[in-house]
Amino acid sequence: MSANTGKIKIGLFGFGRTGATVAHEMVDAQNSELAWVVRKSSAHAGEYASRLHGFDHDEGLIHWVGDINDTFFIQNPVDVIVDFSASETVHLYKSAANHGTRILSAVSNYERDDLAELKKLARKTAILYSPNISIGVNLLLLTSLVVRNVIPQADIAILEEHFQQKSDISGTALRIAKRLRVEPDQCVKSIRAGGIIGKHEVLFGLPNQTLRITHESINRGAFGRGALTGTEWLMECPRGFYTMEQLLAGRFREALSKLK
Repeated sequence: MSANTGKIKIGLFGFGRTGATVAHEMVDAQNSELAWVVRKSSAHAGEYASRLHGFDHDEGLIHWVGDINDTFFIQNPVDVIVDFSASETVHLYKSAANHGTRILSAVSNYERDDLAELKKLARKTAILYSPNISIGVNLLLLTSLVVRNVIPQADIAILEEHFQQKSDISGTALRIAKRLRVEPDQCVKSIRAGGIIGKHEVLFGLPNQTLRITHESINRGAFGRGALTGTEWLMECPRGFYTMEQLLAGRFREALSKLK
């Protein structure tokens, strides 16, 4: 954490549609400082993410990924690296993790070897991994797990809606199916239309009633808010491998204790 500002210093990998929105949220937040951004394209290298988003100060200097080496992290230290890029990027910041820089990864699909590498870094530092970092969708998952245990006899259907161009089944929906121990081929239903950012619904069917738990991302800022929540929590964590479910489960228990 920056001694001068008391803010969490963040380095961001990824500046596509989602990464750029996440960068905006980080620049706009009061308790974070976006130190730098690394992107796959060389476009806007040397410029500031803050200026591109209309802010009137310099924050988030953009670098091309081809210029990144181990020296970069020594010269540009941060508290947390946030990764919204691609599976193989984990190999670029291994040296930073070895020196204690915390890692928050929101990469949606990891290759097996790359995920194994991320988990290996947890021996050196605190790692938080969530393929969908939004607070709401992780609360949906956590709540669904509770309901599943309360009414195990219910039929379950998982509905996911995304923009027209998304070809694959939602990784979040598949993750929900796995955690609820249902077969994705039978339970997951997909809708593709227009510019839907992302909507997930878990339906519990009983003979005389139906319970639906729904989450919808209105815009990609939800991922930025989730990432910021994750970085704050991660600053308090010892080295190890964590998930957004663990973060929220702690808050869930605190909330339930207040109801007694």
